[in-house]
Amino acid sequence: MGRDRRTSAAVHRLCAALVAAEVQAVAVTGDLTHRGRADELRAFEDAFAPLLEAGRVVVVPGNHDRAGDDVGAGLMVGARVGVADLPGVHLVRLDSTAPHNRSLVAAHGALSLRDLRDLDAALDDAPPGSLSVVMLHHHVLPLPPEDLAETLSGWLGWPNAAELTAGADLLAHARGRCDLVLHGHRHVPALAVPFAGDARPLAVVNAGCSPDLGRARLFLHEGGRLVRTAWIDAEEPARAGGIDRSAHAA
Repeated sequence: MGRDRRTSAAVHRLCAALVAAEVQAVAVTGDLTHRGRADELRAFEDAFAPLLEAGRVVVVPGNHDRAGDDVGAGLMVGARVGVADLPGVHLVRLDSTAPHNRSLVAAHGALSLRDLRDLDAALDDAPPGSLSVVMLHHHVLPLPPEDLAETLSGWLGWPNAAELTAGADLLAHARGRCDLVLHGHRHVPALAVPFAGDARPLAVVNAGCSPDLGRARLFLHEGGRLVRTAWIDAEEPARAGGIDRSAHAA
């Protein structure tokens, strides 16, 4: 919120589509705001009021949220790792932002050894039979550059567009104990299954920029396992009506 009127209108349409789809929970993987200003956060809260008031929104801060008024500091207070337990879902929130994110030209994130230890403890607390999800802002796997600035950044060896340096460590901790790692930061959606042969495969999913895409990825789960993924189209929310209600939508 706060980038331009078109984006703000798209956020409102996206919330309406999520409400129409009767999703169980919405995971927002950071960059709720464009410049980290308090008025932008209030605009997000206004746009998502129906879902926020129902307690169905879980967020982590992104690098944009740490700029300006640093509203990101208030999105996770007291710890960089937290847990939201929802019916059938164990959602581990991880703050991958860092003090350097106060500058918009230093967009890369950070994970410490303590973050990984706290992640271990949070995953250990997952109730049996629940879908286990880790959500953070920055990407954990290499992704191709999306524009000239990211290409130049890579050529120069700058970390701005690079994956988390401890991303592979995070995946090693999550392997076999987690079903989904959800992240944002990069604007083009992506999905990878790095350990496809495992008995409990782990999917790594980049949300992309949902207002620009005009849609959000939907995850259906049942009995503690991911059933399938789909999309909710903000322009044609009626498409979400085809969801099998025997599974939970998150």
